[in-house]
Amino acid sequence: MNNKKQLTETELNERHAFKMLKKKEARDKIIATKLIEKGLIIINTGKGKGKTTAGFGIVFRAIGNGMRVGIVQFVKGKWETGERLALDKFKEQVEFHTMGEGFTWETQDRERDILAAEKAWKKSKELINDTTNNVVLLDELNIVLRYNYIPIGDVLETLKNKPKDKHVIITGRNAKEELIEIADLVTSMEIIKHPFRSGVKAQKGIEF
Repeated sequence: MNNKKQLTETELNERHAFKMLKKKEARDKIIATKLIEKGLIIINTGKGKGKTTAGFGIVFRAIGNGMRVGIVQFVKGKWETGERLALDKFKEQVEFHTMGEGFTWETQDRERDILAAEKAWKKSKELINDTTNNVVLLDELNIVLRYNYIPIGDVLETLKNKPKDKHVIITGRNAKEELIEIADLVTSMEIIKHPFRSGVKAQKGIEF
């Protein structure tokens, strides 16, 4: 026989309110110790979908807060993406540069890829050092670093010496360990299920 007393809805609600009050008190104590304000280095990496999407999520959040944003796309230069079309409406706040020429297996031209990456990195450094920008998104920078198209040392030095309040977001698979080490926030996207594996092609509004 189960002799455990069944709680009434009122008792359940009161118990829940008490537990949430204790949780809030504990959270408030933790939050009160977080006093540092600084520009972050944020990395979205991993094999799962959503790295660029998460980066642009921060971009739109920054725009909503009246901040200025600089964007360089190292790979998706040929794509007419929804992000680019949407951000055309915020030209006073956003400086957007699509400088890639497609994935390296599409161009099949290493010298051309390196030249495009170098130009994109030069523009990236300008945006990072421009004090009018609050946030800089370097989309797919990890891809060109993976293929050693630009020197990792220059990237690390630029990030270490960036304006202290500048947020820099870096996306792409296979983030370099040296980059992860200096980052403040690193998220690895994990694949659990992807429609591409079931024969579904990239679709407007979802992938681009």
